[in-house]
Amino acid sequence: MTKQVPLGADRRDAIADAAIHLVATRGLRGLTHRAVDAEAGLPPGSTSYYLRTRSALLTACVNRMLARDVSAAAPEGVQASSGVGVPPVELLVGMTVGLARDRPDDLVARYELSLEASRQPELRTAIDEGGRQLRALLAQLLDGLGVSNPSEAAWPVAAMMDGLLYDRVAGAGATLSPEAFEAAVRRSVTALIEGLRTGR
Repeated sequence: MTKQVPLGADRRDAIADAAIHLVATRGLRGLTHRAVDAEAGLPPGSTSYYLRTRSALLTACVNRMLARDVSAAAPEGVQASSGVGVPPVELLVGMTVGLARDRPDDLVARYELSLEASRQPELRTAIDEGGRQLRALLAQLLDGLGVSNPSEAAWPVAAMMDGLLYDRVAGAGATLSPEAFEAAVRRSVTALIEGLRTGR
């Protein structure tokens, strides 16, 4: 059976998905336009047609991961995945645990790209803008938890969640069972939120 080749926006998404997978599994040295074509099952030259430069390809990876993050973090997204009426703390725990479980390629690629961004201003801009969008969504959840100055509080909460995720995919946290990891995330998130609520 012949594999159906995606077109238009679907093809752009397929290119970005293939590029993310390559960055996660082979590192940035393994990311080439030709390798993306092969990984995505596209005709040679397809990636170069849509994304002519390496910088454009890297930025497409960031934007694709951001779209998934926003979809998962938006109120309608968390309700669809976790159910209406779930306490906000549990939503934060579920988002963190779910991301580590379901999208490990995105996490590894994100950390690779974040380091590369220190040398590429265009990529840095895309990552910074994505971070601002995600922290704005996080601030909405924190506001619902009664945290004062939720926009300011979103930074340390996001940083802690990111640290937990990094440890899960690239540190000693990878040795934890899924149950132990979830318990550690819940304890950490609960303690931080309680501290932000009380101002301690």
